[in-house]
Amino acid sequence: MANTIKADILLKNGIIVTMNPNREVIKNGYLVITGDKIYKLGEMKTLNRSDYEVDQVIDCKNKVIMPGLIDAHGHGGHSLLKTIASDTPSIWEKILTEVYFHYTTEDFWLREGELSALERLKFGTTTGLSVLGSQPRSDDSFCAEMHAEAYGNVGIREIIAVGPANPPWPRKFSRWIDGKRVEKEVNFAVVMNNLEKTIQKVNGSFSNRIRVYPTPYLIVPSLDSKGPTPPDISELTEFDKKQSKAIRDLAAKYSTRIHSDAFGGMVKLAAEDPNGLLGPDVSLQHCKGLSLEEIKILADTDTRVSHAPGAGSSVRCPVTELVNAGVKVAISTDGTSPKTTFDLFQAIRKERLIQQRYFNDSFYMPAGKLLEMITIDAASVLGMDEEIGSLEKGKKADVITIDMNQPHLKPLFMVIHRLVNEVSGSDVDTVIVDGNILMKEREVSSVDEDEIMNRAQSEAEKTIKRANLEKHMQEPEGFWGKARMNPKKRLKD
Repeated sequence: MANTIKADILLKNGIIVTMNPNREVIKNGYLVITGDKIYKLGEMKTLNRSDYEVDQVIDCKNKVIMPGLIDAHGHGGHSLLKTIASDTPSIWEKILTEVYFHYTTEDFWLREGELSALERLKFGTTTGLSVLGSQPRSDDSFCAEMHAEAYGNVGIREIIAVGPANPPWPRKFSRWIDGKRVEKEVNFAVVMNNLEKTIQKVNGSFSNRIRVYPTPYLIVPSLDSKGPTPPDISELTEFDKKQSKAIRDLAAKYSTRIHSDAFGGMVKLAAEDPNGLLGPDVSLQHCKGLSLEEIKILADTDTRVSHAPGAGSSVRCPVTELVNAGVKVAISTDGTSPKTTFDLFQAIRKERLIQQRYFNDSFYMPAGKLLEMITIDAASVLGMDEEIGSLEKGKKADVITIDMNQPHLKPLFMVIHRLVNEVSGSDVDTVIVDGNILMKEREVSSVDEDEIMNRAQSEAEKTIKRANLEKHMQEPEGFWGKARMNPKKRLKD
């Protein structure tokens, strides 16, 4: 017994989808966790039970054991305001940005963070990036501190993405003190100073599960955030270059990565900027309307891309072309507002449909590639593939199990196809992060689910009243009984 290994968790009798370099699938396997790391995994027939002294054994018969899912782009704030103003998409972002900048309290960011983290946890997402707001709010560190506390207590990993909103500067922001709104004007220098304070206070907290990535709203802030910019009206401004240098300098000072949004026209301009936000330390969300030249730039610079299918305009992100060019691409949710959840299984099916319809070719986006894009590829996009994204000895013990013993998931064969084609986030059974069991058999143990949901409901109702959002919650003309509602009626209101 002198050589007995003390282990915290043994998962046995499961189908292990490793996502390792060989994409190995073990039909009947085991996985041993010691501390926050994966100690060993293999076929059940090779397991010598007497080699281990285990605190907890989880029988995974009829279950898939796989890496925790990774959502490379979502938004903090949206979970308390989901659906509101969703019938007026052209002004939805303007409405919510006003709320985030002027009508949210510290409690808002704490309660929203709790609900957001809980939803992701129950869908099997163990790492999620959260841009704080629609355009990011970083006039003060309190939003990030509250969100970090929420995710830290729930127990999953969060990348908090904060940085300057779009110009012009200065801009006005509000805090609520003793029930009263206090407005202040903030310039670009103050925002960058507060971003640095956020990194100092939050980055690396909760055993390094919480990280901060500097996140300007756009890599070229003078251009349109709604979609591609034609080349005849796009050029770099002095402020564009000032912002990229400030972000580069701050990221270098604290050895952080960079995250931002980009659309067609921006990548080419960023390549002309000596401090342009491109490279292996950068992940760019959306990337709709990229030219062939810009796809090549992203490939040559090893810039990473995340994309949420169906978010925003009808312009396509050239996901297939990016993958074929060798760019690392993650499928993200961009959740959870106005019309999406944090369910990454739904997201990859949407992406497949978009690409197949565009090419009129059902062979695009095979199941294996789609699963990579929410696990190991997503980890690479976020610069974390040495730590998470696959089940391998020495990697972080971020593990989920999926209950396959359900009618919609039977018969149990062709497991990768089954995961991609039929599984939803609600089929996730157990979630382990950093070696800690956060959910087992759909029961969350790290926090009180009902308490989180009740507090979220209360804070959402207060925010709706505070920001006068009731008018954006009414059913539009033509909502019932018509094939098309009347958007002009709602816009006039």
